[in-house]
Formats: sequence, structure tokens, C-alpha cells
Amino acid sequence: MWVGFAVFVVLAIAVDLLVMERQGAHKVTSREALGWSAIWFGMSFVFVAGLWWYLDGAQGREVANTVSMQFITGYLVEKSLSVDNIFIFLMIFTYFAVPAEFQKRALIIGIIGAIVLRAMLILAGAWLLASFHWILYVFGAFLVFTGVKMWFAAGQEPDISKNPVLQFLKKRIKITTQFDGEKLSTMVNGVKHYTPLFVVLVMIGTTDVIFAVDSIPAIFAITNDPFIVLTANIFAILGLRALYFLLADLADRFHLLAYGLALVLVFIGSKMLLIDYYKIPIGVALAVTASIIAISMVASLYRSRKPKLAVASAPRPKA
Repeated sequence: MWVGFAVFVVLAIAVDLLVMERQGAHKVTSREALGWSAIWFGMSFVFVAGLWWYLDGAQGREVANTVSMQFITGYLVEKSLSVDNIFIFLMIFTYFAVPAEFQKRALIIGIIGAIVLRAMLILAGAWLLASFHWILYVFGAFLVFTGVKMWFAAGQEPDISKNPVLQFLKKRIKITTQFDGEKLSTMVNGVKHYTPLFVVLVMIGTTDVIFAVDSIPAIFAITNDPFIVLTANIFAILGLRALYFLLADLADRFHLLAYGLALVLVFIGSKMLLIDYYKIPIGVALAVTASIIAISMVASLYRSRKPKLAVASAPRPKA
């Protein structure tokens, strides 16, 4: 199963890169993004269906149902938390004025780096949990703290110009102010300079490191099986690029989603802290997580429409 999934990931990335090269630099349309999102979403459930079928025959129906539910819950949590990545990516692209036709390559390279990084972090986390059970409490407390912090930080956009990674790069390397196609470096007066696209790639990579610190402990609260943790993570990451182009224009409409994600982290962290005293059923965890995300999205759409309705129905001032 490990080898088969590794082969699948390599083939999926190869196909993605091949399609990108054949299409060339171009702006990804909403229709294209919707199509790819549907493909990745569908493949995730084809995978879990195959996993259920295999486990049902090898280990019984109860094991198959439990593991499949763990994958779906973990996938939903990782997919939901990746939405926060999308908002940060959007701010980075906007700050550096990255042309729409160059964003696709930056995201694909960032996704490849994220897959490698998360695979290492997940294997390290699995080893820590197997060796030191008390790490669960550290992870749980960290998730609750992160959720509370996210709640109070919701609605406050970070100042990209003060980002420590950006400040570090400005002091260490020469950076041009102009893009040179999709190149990461270029020559200016005989001197090698790095393009803004290189800086964007570095910042996307470091952003994913930060978010991985939150998301990986969150899925370990659902299952300790490294195979399920890894597959759910990677399936969520593989669909991240398509999801970005699908939601980039709608980011402002889901302004309450950050509060929902904060509640999800607090809930998952609390589940981890209570694991030795009361194990919340995986079906309940899935229902609570899905409900929080759905309510925050619906509330965002409702609240964004409400002011417009109020203005339209307001009486005209008398002359």
C-alpha cells in the first residue's frame, strides 16, 4: 500500500507538470479550476473506497468502516485548514503583483516541496507518538492555543512587507523588481539577481511549514496510523492549487471561515487532550467538524449579502 501510494503521487505530479508544460504560462480559469478540483476530490473518495474494499476483505467490516471514516475526517480537516493557506497565498501574490499566468507554476513547485516536507514531519510525528505517549497532550494543548490565537487574529491581515522571511532575503540576496517570465533568476548588468517569483516561492514554502505545524497535530488527534495521516494530507495538498484558483476570487466572501477553523482546532485539540479519559467517536468528530465549516461558510455568505439587502430596502431621504 505504501509503495502503491508513492507511485500514484509521483505519477500525479508528473501528469500535473506535463499538463502545465503543454499549456504553457496562462491564467487558470474558474472552469478549469473547478474541473481539477472535482478530479482531485473524486480521486480522494475513489482511494478511500478502494481502501475500504481492501480492509473489508483483509481485516473485516468494522476495521474497514473505522479506518475509512478516519481518512474522510482527516481529509476534511486538512482540506479545511488548507483554505487558510489559500488566503495567505493570495496576499503574497497580490503583494508581489505576480501575473496570473505565473501563479500556476509557483503553486505546483510549492506543492511538491510541501509533499516532501509533510512526509518527513508525519513520519517524525508518528515516531514521537509511538515512543512518547505524553506528546499527545503537548499537541492537544498546542492546537487549543493556536485555535484561540486564530480566533482573536481573524480579520486582521498580516503586513507582508514586515515578514521576517522577506526581510532576511532582502538582506542576503539581490532581488529585481521585474519578472523575467517564469525564471527564478536573471542577469542584470552582468550580476545575478533573483526575481520576485523566487521570493514568492520561498515565502510559500515557509508558509506551508508554519501551517504544517498546526495541521499535522490536528490529524494525529483523529488517528495515529501514519498511512492514513500521510494519505489524507497529501490528497488535500494535491488539490490545493485547483482550490486556490477556485476560491481566490471568493476569498472576501468567506470572511467568517477563519473563526470556523479556529473552532475546529480547539475541538480537535480538546479531543486529543481527552483521549485517555473519553474517546470522542470518529463519526461524531466528523459531524462536528463538517458542521462547523459548513455553518461558518453559510454565515459568511449570509452576512456578506445582508448589508446589500439593508441598503436596498432603506427608505429614501425626503427632499
